Amino acid sequence: MAAPEQAGEASDPATIAYYDAEAPEYVASGNGGVSRWLAPFMEMLPSGARVLELGCGGGRDAEAMVSAGFRVEPTDGSAAVAAKAQLRLGRPVRVMQFGELTDVRAYDAVWANASLLHVPAEALPQILERVFEALKPGGLHFASYKAGGTPARDRVGRYFNHPDQAALRRAYSASGARDVQSVVEYTGGGYENGRGPWIAITVRRPSNA
Repeated sequence: MAAPEQAGEASDPATIAYYDAEAPEYVASGNGGVSRWLAPFMEMLPSGARVLELGCGGGRDAEAMVSAGFRVEPTDGSAAVAAKAQLRLGRPVRVMQFGELTDVRAYDAVWANASLLHVPAEALPQILERVFEALKPGGLHFASYKAGGTPARDRVGRYFNHPDQAALRRAYSASGARDVQSVVEYTGGGYENGRGPWIAITVRRPSNA
């Protein structure tokens, strides 16, 4: 397994380069519908909640959240993918890598569907700390990860941290005091790898934190 190009970085340059190069094909592959986890996530949010999306891809989940009345700030680490999402949404999409997140107590929710799975495993607790700093007290965070237990690259060179449930719980615990709402293991698809194990986690920042 090839490690991220610089150990300890919060993003993997080779993965971002892949998405920059393949943006049209990647975005076109995401037209099959919103995440299966989006509807229950939105049901847990207050009306008009301000939502930060990490790794918005082509913008389909952001579009659904906007249609539901939420104030969404979509972001993506790939400039080319962000440009595609911006065309779809008709609003600015911030180009931001995970380590550039510096907002503090700004959002009611942080949605990270199939995005934080690219964070180098050793950097995940620090990135999660930034995610929870960005949440208001009582704010909600969702993320989904390809599972497996061993970090690896897929056949097109993208890095995945591939946590198992124990490792994922440790990463969230190391990021600070959190209220885990649910952890679900399931079988899901992928852009290149077909179907395999995934983990979905929903966590709330404590109201007194």
